[in-house]
Amino acid sequence: MKSSCPLRVSLIAIALPICLGSCTSQPTVTQSPQSSPPVTLRISVLPTQNKANQEKMIAPLDAHLEKVLGQPVEFLIAKSYKDNVDMLVDGRANAAYTGAVSYFEALERGAKVEPIAAPIDQFTHRPWYRACMITAANSRIKTLKDLKGKRVAFVSPSSTSGYLLPLAALKQAGINPKRDFTQVIFGGTHAQTEALLEDGKVDAIATNIPSYLKRQQIGKLNPKNSRVFWESQPVPHSPFLVSSDLPPEMIDKLKQAFLTVPPGLQDIVGTQAQGYTLVVASDYEPMQQVRMQLGLAKGSK
Repeated sequence: MKSSCPLRVSLIAIALPICLGSCTSQPTVTQSPQSSPPVTLRISVLPTQNKANQEKMIAPLDAHLEKVLGQPVEFLIAKSYKDNVDMLVDGRANAAYTGAVSYFEALERGAKVEPIAAPIDQFTHRPWYRACMITAANSRIKTLKDLKGKRVAFVSPSSTSGYLLPLAALKQAGINPKRDFTQVIFGGTHAQTEALLEDGKVDAIATNIPSYLKRQQIGKLNPKNSRVFWESQPVPHSPFLVSSDLPPEMIDKLKQAFLTVPPGLQDIVGTQAQGYTLVVASDYEPMQQVRMQLGLAKGSK
């Protein structure tokens, strides 16, 4: 069941009579009401799969949003995590499906955005998930400390589960990736990062449980050839951001659209969603605190 509770809505053209010459001798001409064209909703999306697969995942949600909004919606699959934020900053997009880290990066670069909705994970039945680190099934790696001297792949410096939270855990364990790993690779997307482990190019990877399960569904990583050796505490799911420039009535319609998403519909980055719930900025503040502690946030030491 979808939650309708938050976790912490026309321009009127006024027809004026215009008098030509004498108002008593000339007919009154009335302007026809003019309606403003609808604002095009352009949604920037994090790249998590190859473009063809991601377009297939986006299609059902695209259709649902267009039905509720009553107008076309344009999805823009970003080339990278940075491009996802760039589109919000330079105005190519006025909404985004992104990660918590990218949300704060957008704010720090001047984008006026706020989170309004997030998916409810099918496996946790909550609007959160867990970051994780994975190694080969026959690997001797059992704990984070065993990663010393190993080749490790992360997703992106802007990835919440694929970098921020694993980095925080590594620091707590006394591990400095630059000093203690023989090689650090950024895969670019969760799928590409997971492929690095499948191909034996690294000894361990950072990703998240939903992405790992997704990989199993397509016959790749599975419990026979891989295993999770570290999991994070619950992480708030990827927020859907909207620009403050969007009309309030569109934002209201978007909230209603997300609350009425059919159960079982994949979210637009591939997670099996049980539905969506409303969120607010304070739900993501813990992630900003982690960024501050790691010196990754603007203004942090």
